[in-house]
Amino acid sequence: MLALLFAAVSMLYAMVGQAGGTAFLALMAFAAFPPHEMRPTALLLNIVAASYSTWRYSRERLVDWRGLMPLLLASLPTAFVGGFIILDEHIYKTVTGIVLLFAATMLAWRRARGGEIDRSTPLWGAISTGAVVGFISGLTGVGGGVFLAPLLITLHWASPKQTAALTAPFILANSFVALFGALYAGQAPAADTWRYALAALAGATIGTSVGLRWLSQNMTRYVLTAILGTAGLQLLFF
Repeated sequence: MLALLFAAVSMLYAMVGQAGGTAFLALMAFAAFPPHEMRPTALLLNIVAASYSTWRYSRERLVDWRGLMPLLLASLPTAFVGGFIILDEHIYKTVTGIVLLFAATMLAWRRARGGEIDRSTPLWGAISTGAVVGFISGLTGVGGGVFLAPLLITLHWASPKQTAALTAPFILANSFVALFGALYAGQAPAADTWRYALAALAGATIGTSVGLRWLSQNMTRYVLTAILGTAGLQLLFF
């Protein structure tokens, strides 16, 4: 049953280029996983789900690798540093939940305004954003996509579809680095992670295909807004 839930989460998140780290952590909390297993397990599942999504977006030539490079180069060192730090669970849930709810509100407000025009991402903006999001990614184990996506859209640096294509490889790279940091800090994934990884891969396969074929720009943003809001509420109240 837990594996099926991981698959469902992965499918929903993959529709908008996300891996599902926040929901993976919530499911593990419900299932009473030991705290030292939760972050590395979530990061490993992020890697599995984001690997497939990255491959699909890359095959469709949707990933702007040149635009992604400053974000990645700035985020990877800070994600590794964040992976070393073991955060108190209550502080993590409270802070992350508030940030996600704020991000969902910002996306909903931008949607109502409409008339979005993409802007070129300034180099300083990409570097500072990548560094901050990378650190949060390593610290929390969520991969960083739920923080990066709303920033790209609200700042008009990318459309919702472009954001999905950028988010998947960003999550993949940062989750790899953060996992190494977490392992070095003495944390390790759960023993049955391989079962959850297969489920996450199956969900990502379906979700990415749905996102590429059937979700419009507005629908992509609707789904992302719902995911951010739900994840924020999960962390704050469950």
